[in-house]
Amino acid sequence: MFSRTFSVLRKETREILRDPYTLGIALVLPLVMLFLFAYGVNTDVRNIQLVVLDFDQSAASRDYSRAFTNSGYFRLVGLVENYDQIAGLLDRDQADVALVIPPGFERTLSNGGQAEVQTILDGSYTPFAQVAKSYTEAINAAYNGRILTAYVEKRTGQSPDRWSALTVESRVRYNPGLKSVNSIVPGLFGVILMAFPPLLSSLAIVREKEHGSIQQVFVSPIRPVEFILGKLIPYGVIAFIEMMIVLAGGIFWFGVPFRGNLFLFIAASALYVLTTVGIGLLVSTLVRTQVAAMLMSIVLTIMPSMLFSGFIFPVHTMPTSIQAYSNSFPARYFVDLSRAILLKGQGWRESLPVMGFLAVYAAGLILVSALRFKKRIG
Repeated sequence: MFSRTFSVLRKETREILRDPYTLGIALVLPLVMLFLFAYGVNTDVRNIQLVVLDFDQSAASRDYSRAFTNSGYFRLVGLVENYDQIAGLLDRDQADVALVIPPGFERTLSNGGQAEVQTILDGSYTPFAQVAKSYTEAINAAYNGRILTAYVEKRTGQSPDRWSALTVESRVRYNPGLKSVNSIVPGLFGVILMAFPPLLSSLAIVREKEHGSIQQVFVSPIRPVEFILGKLIPYGVIAFIEMMIVLAGGIFWFGVPFRGNLFLFIAASALYVLTTVGIGLLVSTLVRTQVAAMLMSIVLTIMPSMLFSGFIFPVHTMPTSIQAYSNSFPARYFVDLSRAILLKGQGWRESLPVMGFLAVYAAGLILVSALRFKKRIG
């Protein structure tokens, strides 16, 4: 059995090596994709364009507006005189948030009253607006605390600590700086391996069909499973090299922490590689042309891995029907596993269930591909 599988493996390896441009692209494109997404998909919102409409024109109002610009998240792009100017700037995307300070702002605060301040946000891009809104609320809370402290000391002469019923301290685990790159890059491992290996392996059998060499396989004594394994191994090796290149780029260039076990991650990646290459081989047994194989691979792998794997949107926020589909897709598990190993230092015990699922998934794909190929022979 092994000798026949090795013969197919050697033949496929020679065909790959005869096309160095395709091989080079297969190894370089994942790294390009890593850089594009890591730099382009950034959930850290900074440089929010802020305009201020200050009806009070007082020292307190100016101090309040400086609380926004000093936070590091907002960038003052202009002072306006009326609401029409705010509407124009928001319409032209020249402002993201408008801060409206009412008249009598300083007098109200000095008298111990509650001043009502208005913020107007551009909600055309919901995630950005939600983050900007949360920043605004946090700055207001900090400013309220500062004003309350000054008012208590002024009115009572007592320490403001005596007026604090509760002190809340928040801590963020695994990604203390809330850097989006630390979440994006580990998720990209699952997306990249679901994008390129299936695309390459889906052409493996289809190319034989188009060139007519598949007829030689049909009349040979090789078994379907031997043929499928001979096709799978070379592309699996290429995909594994892609994984190592992307991992090195994520750690050494982007500085993503690696808190887990390297051998555990390599083992999990190897199983995931078998599933992604297996998907491509299954596609190649279903279609007859390389164009159809490429289109089918894109629809079945790239789009779901981007949208339904938890790479960008958390799976638990999706509709129930979409969650069911996501839970049957291997990228959904590897994205979570990759983040857990790198950022949380998850060990073998917690990772084994997912690795077992990937192993069964890969074995099932190989078996179905072999049965499909056997049916074609028959």
